[in-house]
Amino acid sequence: MYQHKWVSGEAIPLPVGKAVCIGRNYVAHAQELNNPIPESPLLFIKPSSAFCDFSPVFMINEQLGEHHYEAELVLLVGETITAQTEEPLSSISGVGVGLDLTLRHLQTQLKAQGHPWERAKAFDGSACLSAFIATEGVELSHALEFKFWQNDQLRQHGETDMMIFKLGHLLKEIAQYFTLQPGDIVMTGTPQGVGKLSIGDTLALQLGDCEKVQSQVQSRPQQL
Repeated sequence: MYQHKWVSGEAIPLPVGKAVCIGRNYVAHAQELNNPIPESPLLFIKPSSAFCDFSPVFMINEQLGEHHYEAELVLLVGETITAQTEEPLSSISGVGVGLDLTLRHLQTQLKAQGHPWERAKAFDGSACLSAFIATEGVELSHALEFKFWQNDQLRQHGETDMMIFKLGHLLKEIAQYFTLQPGDIVMTGTPQGVGKLSIGDTLALQLGDCEKVQSQVQSRPQQL
Protein backbone atom coordinates (compact mmCIF):
# COMPACT_ATOMS: atom_id res chain seq x y z
CA MET A 1 0.00 0.00 0.00
CA TYR A 2 1.30 3.45 -0.89
CA GLN A 3 2.37 5.70 2.01
CA HIS A 4 3.56 9.28 1.82
CA LYS A 5 7.28 9.35 2.64
CA TRP A 6 9.95 11.89 3.45
CA VAL A 7 13.22 11.77 1.56
CA SER A 8 14.71 10.04 4.62
CA GLY A 9 12.44 7.08 3.87
CA GLU A 10 10.21 7.58 6.90
CA ALA A 11 6.44 7.36 6.44
CA ILE A 12 4.55 10.63 6.88
CA PRO A 13 1.69 10.36 9.42
CA LEU A 14 -0.96 11.51 6.97
CA PRO A 15 -3.75 9.61 5.25
CA VAL A 16 -3.46 9.04 1.51
CA GLY A 17 -6.12 11.16 -0.13
CA LYS A 18 -6.91 12.33 -3.65
CA ALA A 19 -4.74 14.03 -6.25
CA VAL A 20 -5.99 17.26 -7.78
CA CYS A 21 -4.14 17.72 -11.07
CA ILE A 22 -3.59 20.74 -13.28
CA GLY A 23 -3.70 20.45 -17.07
CA ARG A 24 -1.91 22.79 -19.50
CA ASN A 25 -0.14 24.91 -16.90
CA TYR A 26 2.87 25.56 -19.16
CA VAL A 27 2.44 27.40 -22.45
CA ALA A 28 4.98 25.30 -24.37
CA HIS A 29 3.34 22.03 -23.27
CA ALA A 30 -0.11 23.18 -24.38
CA GLN A 31 1.39 24.17 -27.72
CA GLU A 32 3.23 20.87 -28.25
CA LEU A 33 -0.12 19.03 -28.02
CA ASN A 34 -1.94 21.66 -30.09
CA ASN A 35 -4.16 22.64 -27.18
CA PRO A 36 -5.44 26.14 -26.46
CA ILE A 37 -3.92 28.13 -23.60
CA PRO A 38 -6.41 28.00 -20.71
CA GLU A 39 -7.84 31.16 -19.21
CA SER A 40 -8.35 29.46 -15.85
CA PRO A 41 -6.76 26.32 -14.35
CA LEU A 42 -7.90 23.07 -15.94
CA LEU A 43 -8.60 20.67 -13.04
CA PHE A 44 -9.06 16.92 -12.87
CA ILE A 45 -8.78 14.35 -10.08
CA LYS A 46 -6.99 11.05 -9.55
CA PRO A 47 -8.12 8.71 -6.74
CA SER A 48 -5.75 7.31 -4.11
CA SER A 49 -5.62 4.03 -6.07
CA ALA A 50 -3.60 5.92 -8.70
CA PHE A 51 -0.74 6.55 -6.24
CA CYS A 52 2.46 4.51 -6.45
CA ASP A 53 6.10 4.98 -5.52
CA PHE A 54 8.29 6.24 -8.34
CA SER A 55 11.41 4.53 -7.00
CA PRO A 56 13.02 2.02 -7.28
CA VAL A 57 10.65 0.66 -9.96
CA PHE A 58 7.09 1.17 -11.10
CA MET A 59 4.96 -1.03 -13.29
CA ILE A 60 2.73 -0.26 -16.25
CA ASN A 61 -0.07 -2.35 -17.73
CA GLU A 62 0.83 -2.63 -21.41
CA GLN A 63 -2.67 -3.90 -22.23
CA LEU A 64 -4.01 -0.41 -21.58
CA GLY A 65 -1.92 1.04 -24.41
CA GLU A 66 0.98 3.48 -24.65
CA HIS A 67 1.85 5.24 -21.40
CA HIS A 68 3.21 8.76 -21.72
CA TYR A 69 5.15 10.50 -18.95
CA GLU A 70 4.39 13.99 -17.65
CA ALA A 71 6.85 15.11 -14.96
CA GLU A 72 5.41 17.53 -12.42
CA LEU A 73 6.11 19.38 -9.19
CA VAL A 74 3.87 17.89 -6.47
CA LEU A 75 2.55 19.54 -3.30
CA LEU A 76 1.54 17.55 -0.21
CA VAL A 77 -1.30 19.07 1.82
CA GLY A 78 -0.70 19.05 5.58
CA GLU A 79 -3.67 21.10 6.79
CA THR A 80 -7.17 21.55 5.41
CA ILE A 81 -7.50 24.18 2.69
CA THR A 82 -10.94 25.64 1.97
CA ALA A 83 -12.21 28.60 0.01
CA GLN A 84 -11.85 30.64 3.22
CA THR A 85 -8.17 29.82 3.74
CA GLU A 86 -6.29 33.10 3.35
CA GLU A 87 -2.73 31.74 2.95
CA PRO A 88 -3.07 28.26 1.43
CA LEU A 89 0.68 27.85 0.81
CA SER A 90 1.18 27.77 4.59
CA SER A 91 -0.93 24.57 4.67
CA ILE A 92 1.48 22.67 2.41
CA SER A 93 3.73 20.33 4.40
CA GLY A 94 5.84 18.79 1.64
CA VAL A 95 7.04 19.24 -1.91
CA GLY A 96 8.16 16.51 -4.30
CA VAL A 97 8.12 15.44 -7.93
CA GLY A 98 6.18 12.80 -9.78
CA LEU A 99 4.91 11.47 -13.07
CA ASP A 100 1.33 12.01 -14.21
CA LEU A 101 1.03 8.98 -16.49
CA THR A 102 -1.32 9.35 -19.43
CA LEU A 103 -2.77 6.90 -21.94
CA ARG A 104 -2.32 9.45 -24.71
CA HIS A 105 -4.13 7.66 -27.54
CA LEU A 106 -7.12 6.96 -25.31
CA GLN A 107 -7.14 10.53 -24.03
CA THR A 108 -7.22 11.82 -27.61
CA GLN A 109 -10.19 9.58 -28.40
CA LEU A 110 -12.06 10.65 -25.26
CA LYS A 111 -11.46 14.35 -25.96
CA ALA A 112 -12.71 13.94 -29.54
CA GLN A 113 -15.90 12.35 -28.22
CA GLY A 114 -16.40 15.02 -25.56
CA HIS A 115 -15.98 12.44 -22.80
CA PRO A 116 -14.18 12.79 -19.44
CA TRP A 117 -10.48 11.87 -19.23
CA GLU A 118 -10.54 9.58 -16.20
CA ARG A 119 -9.87 6.34 -18.08
CA ALA A 120 -6.75 7.88 -19.60
CA LYS A 121 -5.57 9.80 -16.55
CA ALA A 122 -6.84 8.24 -13.30
CA PHE A 123 -6.13 4.53 -13.76
CA ASP A 124 -4.31 2.48 -11.10
CA GLY A 125 -0.65 3.46 -10.81
CA SER A 126 -0.98 6.65 -12.86
CA ALA A 127 0.50 8.97 -10.19
CA CYS A 128 4.12 7.90 -9.58
CA LEU A 129 5.47 9.94 -6.68
CA SER A 130 8.86 10.67 -5.15
CA ALA A 131 9.32 11.12 -1.44
CA PHE A 132 8.56 14.62 -0.18
CA ILE A 133 10.82 17.28 1.29
CA ALA A 134 9.39 19.07 4.32
CA THR A 135 8.49 22.65 3.43
CA GLU A 136 10.22 23.99 6.56
CA GLY A 137 12.94 26.17 5.09
CA VAL A 138 11.52 25.95 1.54
CA GLU A 139 10.04 29.19 0.22
CA LEU A 140 7.19 28.01 -2.01
CA SER A 141 6.57 31.53 -3.28
CA HIS A 142 10.08 31.57 -4.78
CA ALA A 143 11.19 29.78 -7.95
CA LEU A 144 11.39 25.98 -7.69
CA GLU A 145 12.68 23.77 -10.49
CA PHE A 146 12.58 20.09 -11.34
CA LYS A 147 14.02 17.84 -14.05
CA PHE A 148 13.21 14.48 -15.61
CA TRP A 149 15.56 12.12 -17.44
CA GLN A 150 14.74 9.09 -19.61
CA ASN A 151 17.64 6.76 -20.38
CA ASP A 152 20.12 9.48 -19.33
CA GLN A 153 18.54 12.04 -21.69
CA LEU A 154 17.09 15.18 -20.14
CA ARG A 155 13.48 15.25 -21.34
CA GLN A 156 11.77 17.85 -19.18
CA HIS A 157 12.82 20.88 -17.15
CA GLY A 158 10.18 22.84 -15.29
CA GLU A 159 10.23 25.92 -13.08
CA THR A 160 7.41 27.45 -11.09
CA ASP A 161 8.21 30.80 -12.72
CA MET A 162 7.23 29.22 -16.05
CA MET A 163 3.77 28.22 -14.85
CA ILE A 164 0.73 30.01 -16.25
CA PHE A 165 -0.96 29.78 -12.84
CA LYS A 166 1.37 30.01 -9.84
CA LEU A 167 1.14 27.75 -6.79
CA GLY A 168 -0.81 30.05 -4.47
CA HIS A 169 -3.30 30.88 -7.21
CA LEU A 170 -3.76 27.18 -8.00
CA LEU A 171 -4.55 26.33 -4.39
CA LYS A 172 -7.08 29.14 -4.09
CA GLU A 173 -8.76 28.10 -7.36
CA ILE A 174 -8.89 24.41 -6.38
CA ALA A 175 -10.35 25.23 -2.96
CA GLN A 176 -13.28 27.04 -4.58
CA TYR A 177 -14.49 23.62 -5.74
CA PHE A 178 -12.67 20.90 -3.80
CA THR A 179 -11.68 21.10 -0.14
CA LEU A 180 -8.06 19.97 0.13
CA GLN A 181 -7.54 17.72 3.14
CA PRO A 182 -4.40 16.47 4.89
CA GLY A 183 -2.84 13.74 2.73
CA ASP A 184 -4.17 15.12 -0.57
CA ILE A 185 -1.65 16.09 -3.22
CA VAL A 186 -1.65 18.67 -5.98
CA MET A 187 0.11 17.80 -9.25
CA THR A 188 0.86 21.24 -10.64
CA GLY A 189 1.23 20.62 -14.39
CA THR A 190 3.94 19.48 -16.79
CA PRO A 191 6.35 21.43 -19.01
CA GLN A 192 7.06 20.58 -22.65
CA GLY A 193 8.85 17.37 -23.60
CA VAL A 194 6.26 14.69 -22.78
CA GLY A 195 6.70 11.34 -24.48
CA LYS A 196 6.27 7.57 -24.48
CA LEU A 197 7.55 5.16 -21.85
CA SER A 198 8.94 1.74 -22.74
CA ILE A 199 9.54 -1.34 -20.60
CA GLY A 200 13.11 -1.27 -19.33
CA ASP A 201 13.48 2.53 -19.45
CA THR A 202 15.69 3.97 -16.73
CA LEU A 203 14.28 7.20 -15.35
CA ALA A 204 15.32 9.91 -12.93
CA LEU A 205 13.58 12.83 -11.25
CA GLN A 206 15.25 15.72 -9.46
CA LEU A 207 13.87 18.55 -7.36
CA GLY A 208 16.14 21.60 -7.26
CA ASP A 209 19.61 20.63 -6.05
CA CYS A 210 18.43 17.47 -4.30
CA GLU A 211 19.84 14.09 -5.21
CA LYS A 212 18.28 12.45 -8.26
CA VAL A 213 15.68 9.75 -7.61
CA GLN A 214 16.17 6.76 -9.93
CA SER A 215 13.59 4.29 -11.25
CA GLN A 216 13.00 1.66 -13.91
CA VAL A 217 9.85 0.87 -15.87
CA GLN A 218 8.66 -2.71 -15.59
CA SER A 219 5.70 -4.63 -17.00
CA ARG A 220 2.83 -5.25 -14.60
CA PRO A 221 2.18 -8.98 -14.22
CA GLN A 222 -1.17 -9.98 -15.67
CA GLN A 223 -3.73 -11.30 -13.22
CA LEU A 224 -5.07 -14.79 -13.88
